[in-house]
Amino acid sequence: MAAALPVSFDDVRQAAARLEGIAHRTPVLTSRTLNAMVGAEVFIKCENFQRVGAFKFRGAYNAAAQLSAEQLARGIAAYSSGNHAQATALAARELGTSAVILMPEDAPRSKREATAGYGAEIVTYDRYTEERTSLGEALAADRGLALIPPYDHPHVIAGQGTAALELVEETGPLDALVAPVGGGGLIAGCAVTAKALHPATTVIGVEPEAGDDTKRSLESGERVTIPVPRTIADGQALPTPGELTFAINQRLVDAVTLVSDEDITTAMRFAFERLKIVLEPSGATPLAALMAGRLEGAPRRIGIIASGGNIDTQRFTALITG
Repeated sequence: MAAALPVSFDDVRQAAARLEGIAHRTPVLTSRTLNAMVGAEVFIKCENFQRVGAFKFRGAYNAAAQLSAEQLARGIAAYSSGNHAQATALAARELGTSAVILMPEDAPRSKREATAGYGAEIVTYDRYTEERTSLGEALAADRGLALIPPYDHPHVIAGQGTAALELVEETGPLDALVAPVGGGGLIAGCAVTAKALHPATTVIGVEPEAGDDTKRSLESGERVTIPVPRTIADGQALPTPGELTFAINQRLVDAVTLVSDEDITTAMRFAFERLKIVLEPSGATPLAALMAGRLEGAPRRIGIIASGGNIDTQRFTALITG
């Protein structure tokens, strides 16, 4: 008998109850133009409209809300390139505590400013020469803070799975569910949810070509480490999958496909011009895979998690017009 997964569908349902009235129930968009273009019925779950502008608030709040009163009194720590940083900072503020966030020096300016705006203290590091997990753990230990990692935590994964729960509750059964893959927390939570609700749903992850650590890991049967990717999809610029997330994704994710930076900017431009929404590069990768014909099996009903929209005007303009 296979070992139990570290996150169950019951965990996702409990997270949904915890997030009720706290996280936004984000809209699901459809587009006849997009449907005609790809020959399928597409449902886009717009997590760019989530609090902090990304799905990350779901997991961060779900984890922070389960800390003890003593832990909350001491404060929270996290490490993140941006969206989890903002999410943890806001979760801390909502729960009446403080947050210290480790962020890379080259994190997008808009994400650093937003994190500070939610009241967090920011500590920086060089993502290309320093390893953030050990730095983050040391920072939390030195200051006596509760550490909420960006993806490799069961409460974080369960919180992220609520995005898929809301999507399927609104759309009904899907032939395929497509989500971006960074550390793997979003797609892990979504896969737990999708397979529990409709086991026949195909779960497909999308990575940037330069950051294919999860695809390589699934193909090799073990976690693989690659050099820190240099990609416009900064939220997916990770060298290796999480331990817990990989254990789930190895069991439940059916495929991982890759998209180029050009594919991503094409999708961002389409989302802006035709769907009237702004997506950051990582948030656009599932749409990019769909538009570039990277999904196999010709699914007829496709759910997409558009994971975030945190990008400043200057960078967004440069990417979609470059």
